[in-house]
Formats: sequence, C-alpha cells, structure tokens
Amino acid sequence: MSGQGSGGNVLAAICSFFIPGLGQLVQGRILAALLFCVFIFAGYATAWLIVPGIIALVLHIWCIVDAAMFKASGE
Repeated sequence: MSGQGSGGNVLAAICSFFIPGLGQLVQGRILAALLFCVFIFAGYATAWLIVPGIIALVLHIWCIVDAAMFKASGE
C-alpha cells in the first residue's frame, strides 16, 4: 500500500470509522486490527458505565487516526 496520505490510507481511515479495526485489517495489520476491534467494542458494550464509553470513543478516534497516518516500513 502507498505511503501516508495516500488514497489507501484514506480508505483505511474511512473503514475504521465505520468498523473499528477494519482499516488496520485492510492495511494487513492483523494484530492491531484485532486489538482495536476487541477493546473498542468492549468499551462501547459497557458504555452504560460512562467511563468505558469515553475510553472507547477515544480509542476509536485513535484507531481512525492510526489508519490514516500509517506508513509501511521500507517507504
């Protein structure tokens, strides 16, 4: 995939916006995708406790930014 700011990273960020971790999965980063997905969904599932919901929202934003700013090694 192309470098930071490329169309691929924009697509990955959009994917992560709708489904947390999907952008990382599109980029081939399976462990990051799995961790983001599990922690964000767990946070949203327990959002009725307020604090986990806030933490999940922050993680979701981080997930989107991470997908958008990713630069593959060797580029």
